[in-house]
Amino acid sequence: MPSEKAMKTGSACPPPPGPGKLRLYSMRFCPYAERTRLFLAAKGIEHETINIHLREKPEWFLEKTPVGQVPVLEKDGKIVYESLVCNEYLDGIYPDKCITPRDPLEKARQSMVLALWDAKVAGFYNKLVFGKEDERPAVAKQFVDGLQYIENALTQPFFSGDKAGALDYNLWPWFERFSMLKNCAGVEVSADKFPKLTAWMERMLELPEVKACSFSPEVHDQYGKTLLSGKSDYDLGLEE
Repeated sequence: MPSEKAMKTGSACPPPPGPGKLRLYSMRFCPYAERTRLFLAAKGIEHETINIHLREKPEWFLEKTPVGQVPVLEKDGKIVYESLVCNEYLDGIYPDKCITPRDPLEKARQSMVLALWDAKVAGFYNKLVFGKEDERPAVAKQFVDGLQYIENALTQPFFSGDKAGALDYNLWPWFERFSMLKNCAGVEVSADKFPKLTAWMERMLELPEVKACSFSPEVHDQYGKTLLSGKSDYDLGLEE
């Protein structure tokens, strides 16, 4: 079994996975990679994981993906990258328990909610974590205002209906990390302002696939400190 430790510049390229075997190139704390890890867990797909050091990327990894980001999937010599593309690909090659909506209108609806997230929330989320301290009050208001669009889009127990689906898994990694916003910017997603989202978060935390892929708020906070220091500890919590 490959080590969970992140592979760095100068490391030897691992042998390709055997015929029919699936490999995920990931990073333990990357929310985009977690999207695909959630799909893999929800679908029960057997795979191996190679973690990548994103500040000191192996040369061979950059040969596999020109964007140099995770997640990346490799199977039978074929490479697929970008989280949303990876997830649809998984539903295509493992059609059992399909997570991506089959109905065109529902698929469009979920894509539009993700577009709202990207346009109204994601950029402000990043500014709260990485931006200047004196700009955070204004950014916090924009973030909270934008999050209201996502609250309004949640009309059932899960974004995908009565059970979790593609949209839930594609949004969840950022909600899992909301404790970082409270610690670095004093922003909290409260039940009085976002009752539907906080109830959804509680439901998500009970799912086996989320439990299998998530880290606790304490671990995210520890990793966040290393991230903000410029010395991200991708191997945080792993034994030497």
